[in-house]
Amino acid sequence: MQISKLEEKYKNSGQDLSSYLDGLLYQRYLTYWDYIHLDTLLSLQIPRTHFPDEEIFIMYHQITELYFKLILHEQKQLVDDKTQSVAFFIEKANRINGYYRVLISSFSIMINGMEREQFLQYRMALLPASGFQSAQYRMIEIYATSMENLVHHTERDDFSSADGIEELYEHIYWKKGATDKDTGEKTLTLKQFEYRYTPRLIRIAKQVENSSIYSKYLQLPEKDKQNELLIKALKELDINANVNWPLMHMGSAYRYLAKDKKPIDATGGTNWKEYLPPSFQKIIFFPELYSKEELNDWGKQWVDHIFNPEKSTH
Repeated sequence: MQISKLEEKYKNSGQDLSSYLDGLLYQRYLTYWDYIHLDTLLSLQIPRTHFPDEEIFIMYHQITELYFKLILHEQKQLVDDKTQSVAFFIEKANRINGYYRVLISSFSIMINGMEREQFLQYRMALLPASGFQSAQYRMIEIYATSMENLVHHTERDDFSSADGIEELYEHIYWKKGATDKDTGEKTLTLKQFEYRYTPRLIRIAKQVENSSIYSKYLQLPEKDKQNELLIKALKELDINANVNWPLMHMGSAYRYLAKDKKPIDATGGTNWKEYLPPSFQKIIFFPELYSKEELNDWGKQWVDHIFNPEKSTH
């Protein structure tokens, strides 16, 4: 039975089954370490200094990028889906949330898993590299929502989907985090990132201009848009990506970079105290799901709860 199915498969593709069977005779057995390229994977941690904790820093960021790739893997399936199936939508959103939950819970490694004095010394060997330069994280944002929702909130009312992608990209929120607000000069970190990734990010933004996850949601029939499980999953995605994840970075930055009430600059020269707080950025992937009050207060209650507990009502 199995041989017949194989014969049919290869016949339909114009291939000769016997040639493939000959190949199986000579093929080596597959091993776990070969399949996942384990030796290569474990050789990719190359510290720039002799401090032991730098290796932790490298591995954690590599793990994070792999989870970003998992998130993008699910996002691309949603963007490419033609069925408009709510069940499929919910499944993919829940998978993305699962990846974010792991990332958020694992960030304690960055907050508590390294010696502060080691970090403050080996970080100087990393200049001007910065997590700010994670292109995958920028891709996640572009796949998730319309470009006008990524414009810095102080300028967002001046733009709409009618503006071109290039124009919207020039005013994207994260650029302000790596630009001197007095001189307007971009940091080297930002200049490097733009040179390498701007064409790619703009190309992706154009590809998903009408098929981002938010666009796909808006295109659903009204009944499906009111699906409680879908709304819950999308709101959780928003909170995970745009509140909880940045807050973990805030916790890490305060642990390592805040000293004697005078913040130390991040390795890329980014102004982390103004760039990281969710309430300062107000990045919201799915704004239609929230009331005006919720939009105005975005992220504030979580920031108060974590950093100013005496002001928090929760």
